[in-house]
Amino acid sequence: MEQLTHLDERGRARMVDVGAKPETERVAVARGRVRMQPATLALIRSGEVAKGDVLAVARVAGIMAAKRTGDLIPLCHPLPITSVEVDITPDEAASTLEIEATARIVGRTGVEMEALTAVSVAALTIYDMCKAVDRGMTIEAVRLVHKRGGRSGEYWREEEMAGEQPRASAPREGHMEQGGRRISVAVVTISDSAARGEREEDLSGQAVRDNVHHFGGVVEHYEIIPDEQEMIAETLKILADDGRYDVILTTGGTGLGPRDRTPQATKEVIDYDVPGLAELMRAESAKRAKFAYLSRAVVGVRGETLIANLPGSPKGCAETVEILAPYLPHAVQVLRGEVREHKPS
Repeated sequence: MEQLTHLDERGRARMVDVGAKPETERVAVARGRVRMQPATLALIRSGEVAKGDVLAVARVAGIMAAKRTGDLIPLCHPLPITSVEVDITPDEAASTLEIEATARIVGRTGVEMEALTAVSVAALTIYDMCKAVDRGMTIEAVRLVHKRGGRSGEYWREEEMAGEQPRASAPREGHMEQGGRRISVAVVTISDSAARGEREEDLSGQAVRDNVHHFGGVVEHYEIIPDEQEMIAETLKILADDGRYDVILTTGGTGLGPRDRTPQATKEVIDYDVPGLAELMRAESAKRAKFAYLSRAVVGVRGETLIANLPGSPKGCAETVEILAPYLPHAVQVLRGEVREHKPS
């Protein structure tokens, strides 16, 4: 068993120094449940609890608690969390409310405690709002289900994988594509100024990395290169031919400017294009920004890897990933040879 990191060599409690650790994307998923009388669950579902909308208040309480974890747990670091999601699902057969919380961050330490705190406080809030009608409720099985990122890598709670059917959101939250395989993603920012180090942060590349969870993606490669067509083409070719990446997402260089060379470079290396997805990106983006129709973004396939050109703005990147998200898992399965027929809509 590894040594407890929150104790120093003299056995005294300490906060672990994480200053030397690299910043990586980290995700944690926790679950728990509140067991109650069937009549109590019926009141909650009908909205007849005197204190108000139990599920809505509990979700907000869980999110707020995750953000305050460093104030509640003595040796936890205060973290700049990028996202917290709390889902509460009634289970009539078991007479329970099933709670799942997902916390995300790009940082030097994990967010397991934030996810666990969100579940715990959401459960306590449910108890508080319903205790007048059911003081016998119990809070049960608060546990970590999944974590990813950092030196210790990925963890799945075995019984969650083998002994229970995950809810529909589980593959997305756990960054796993249906069938248990992850969707491996490479992100390439194409920008002269970013490549020269003139930007403090690559906000567009970060926006892509923050949003690949919408289709179950895991970012396993990230780099910044200049707007040089030959270099872009060579980079895409190397990444696609490596065989490790299911999806390559580029950001930048899709406009009408003389240095916008990403579409040309992409066309050089793909075996064939996927025009429907490119058209979808433009059409959906134009609902928010009319000049999206000026984008020359390309989506295509090289080998078994899908390559998609995203816009250069952080907001545009985030929105475009969400636009593509419903289609990418199935596209990846088709390219892997796991699906030969399109599923009926």
